[in-house]
Amino acid sequence: MSAAESETLVDTPAEQVLSEARRRRTIAVISHPDAGKSTLTEALALHARALREAGHVHGKAGRAGVVTDWQDMEKQRGISISSAVLQLDHRGTVVNVVDTPGHADFSEDTYRALTAVDAVIMLVDAARGMEQQTRKLFGVCKQRGLPVITVVNKWDRPGQEALALLDEVETVTGLRPTPVTWPVGIAGDFRGLLDRSTGAYTKYTKAPGGATLAVEQHFDPAGAAEVEGDAWQAAVDEHELLEATGADHDEASFLAFETTPVFFTAAVANTGVGQVLDAIVDIAPSPRDQPDVTGEVHPVTGRFSAQVFKTQTGMNPAHRDRLAFARIHSGVFHRGMTVRDDRSGRPMVLKHVQTVFGSDRSTVDVAWPGDVIGLVNARHVNVGDTLSENGRLSYPPLPVFAPEHFRTVRPKDLGAGKQFRQGLRELDAEGVVRVLTSDSRGDGEPVLSAVGALQFDVVQYRMTHEFRSPVLFTELPFTTARIIDREDAPLLRAHRGCEVVENSEGRVFALFTDEWRVRSFARDNPDVRLEELVATSD
Repeated sequence: MSAAESETLVDTPAEQVLSEARRRRTIAVISHPDAGKSTLTEALALHARALREAGHVHGKAGRAGVVTDWQDMEKQRGISISSAVLQLDHRGTVVNVVDTPGHADFSEDTYRALTAVDAVIMLVDAARGMEQQTRKLFGVCKQRGLPVITVVNKWDRPGQEALALLDEVETVTGLRPTPVTWPVGIAGDFRGLLDRSTGAYTKYTKAPGGATLAVEQHFDPAGAAEVEGDAWQAAVDEHELLEATGADHDEASFLAFETTPVFFTAAVANTGVGQVLDAIVDIAPSPRDQPDVTGEVHPVTGRFSAQVFKTQTGMNPAHRDRLAFARIHSGVFHRGMTVRDDRSGRPMVLKHVQTVFGSDRSTVDVAWPGDVIGLVNARHVNVGDTLSENGRLSYPPLPVFAPEHFRTVRPKDLGAGKQFRQGLRELDAEGVVRVLTSDSRGDGEPVLSAVGALQFDVVQYRMTHEFRSPVLFTELPFTTARIIDREDAPLLRAHRGCEVVENSEGRVFALFTDEWRVRSFARDNPDVRLEELVATSD
């Protein structure tokens, strides 16, 4: 790229930046485990014509696995353990979809992904309703004011009544449900959908294997009544009841976090998903101006800025590279531009930047507000860092969860020390676990801290298969951590039931066996700082 071309891109007119931002939607899919997040994401990609066939989480009966669950452990266990990003194009709109882990043990990854989106799809299991993790994640959406599109999934299986599910959504969230589509046929007998805005009927026939688009037939109300009989009349009666109570979609109240539009799907059969994709384009918000850490609002039309919300290694095993995912908040990115990291002040020339589709990647030359870009081998960039052209802009820090599980780790083979240290550095940078060291244990047997015990399974698997250094764990009795000042470390080391450790950024923590010991120490030493971490998984 020539200097003249670079200058032209840097000085892109604000009107063009705003135009590009307005045709972007960046959303996350959230829910309790096994509600169908990855399957829905895959079905959205199929309807956007980004895939020829949609995969299935377990890849059964000859059907491929989903592209977003690209890690071997995800394929084997049928769960998402890491956020994945897809960029789709639908009706001239760029849709960036972040598929998040649902398991509570990986909730820190999910919460950070929510800082990178402008709206969410909240997936509700038709049989199980609003489950625990869905409720927790909704609380974060409420805190951040993220508009919520509700999708009731698995309507092709036996489940609750549709009206009862709406009551549960409203009771739990406080948002008034405003269904856009309404199912014809009870849960387990999914025949099609009534479009509440037009009264038209779409009848679905599942494609063999469910890997391709379902066959659709379209009817006016009279034709629907002839085809579906009593099932159609029941749907019409419920639609009229909703209409009488004013449960119709209103864009202003949706964006004001007062209502939630509702859709019904059977994502595994690719039915009802096209309406969800249309809704993302039609009603989801485009990127907004964002406040920095001081509260000053920066417009999307300003100079380039982005925040790193995730790093990932091992996406390309042949090259052992590291990818840092950054959400663009303002301005235009162009390949070859120089930016600075707000934390270190270090300048970076962004030559190797890619867009991602699961584990597949392609080089990107230009990107706009709302896009998620992957910085290849940006090893000096950490999660939470803000990148901007002058390096003086900082967006608010990302959530850090209070760990509840602690184990020491050591290599099973002492000859694999180099791989052991490298692997732990990478997993610490990704946030898979936190690697802590102490004077008493040394670097050879660090302490790993985690929000959930399943994170240690991920460490074991990836250290063995990705970094070629199987590890051994020893469980520790600690259950809570507090941030402390370095000068108070000797006092805390002398306290029974406590250990002092340090993370890779030089922050010092005291680990306690239980909350009683925290309160006891605080009572005896009221002048010592014992700071809780800024977020929890509760």
